[in-house]
Amino acid sequence: MTDLFMIDDIIKTALREDVGTGDITTNSTIPADKKISGKFIAKESGVVCGLPVVERVFAIVDSEIKLSCNVADGDFVEKGDIIAEVSGPARSILTGERVSLNFLQLMSGIATRTNTCVKQVEGT
Repeated sequence: MTDLFMIDDIIKTALREDVGTGDITTNSTIPADKKISGKFIAKESGVVCGLPVVERVFAIVDSEIKLSCNVADGDFVEKGDIIAEVSGPARSILTGERVSLNFLQLMSGIATRTNTCVKQVEGT
C-alpha cells in the first residue's frame, strides 16, 4: 500500500478539478450528519482494476468512509456484478464518488482491453 501514496497528488488534483474547494450542491442540500451507502455495479463485463485507488480516494476525502470490495483487482466480472460497497457520511461519499468512478472505469477499461489483446495472442 505504500506505493499507493505516490498517487496522492494525482488524486488530489482530480478532486480539486471535480469539486474545487467544496461540493456546493451537496453541502447545501445534504445534512452534515446524513449517512448513506452505495454500490459499485459493473455496467458491462470486464476486468476490474483500480480498487486500491478508489479506496485511497475515499481515504483522502474522509477517513470515516468504509469501502468493502467484493472482488479483487484482476478479477473478471459480469455485467450487473457488485464490485464494491461504500458507506459513510453522505457529503463525503458524494464528494469522492465521481473521481473514484473515473479512476475505476479508466483503469478497468485498460485492463479489459489488455486482457482481450493477451487472449488474442495466447499460444503464439
